[in-house]
Amino acid sequence: MSNGQQSLEEQFSNLNNTADITNQFDPQDISQNKVMAVLAYFGILVLIPIFAAKESKFARFHSNQGLILLILGIALSIISSFLSTILFSISYKLMWIMGIISFAIWVIIAVFFILGVINAAKGRAKELPLIGHFKLLKV
Repeated sequence: MSNGQQSLEEQFSNLNNTADITNQFDPQDISQNKVMAVLAYFGILVLIPIFAAKESKFARFHSNQGLILLILGIALSIISSFLSTILFSISYKLMWIMGIISFAIWVIIAVFFILGVINAAKGRAKELPLIGHFKLLKV
């Protein structure tokens, strides 16, 4: 595209330009545990690969990413609810501000979810943007 504009696909690709450590994983492990890796991004279903694929480094990598995303989503929901209550107590007219902020947060969470699922389904071990470098599970 001209004038420095990028297509949506290029923007999405740039967002997914994070650490790729796929070469550190066994190709057989990747092919056998793609489904478990994808499950890791579906909220509480992250527990399935955590417990059912304990020996898979690939599934554990994505379980870690999914667990971080789940915790972030829960934390942001709690903070959003708390701030909404405060804003409502000040003036119900300020609630639209929190609505816009909440929507933006959930769009970001949805983008991270999509990136994680796509990477897992393609057999890639790529960190999620901004939050992927945190480690909660031993890989």
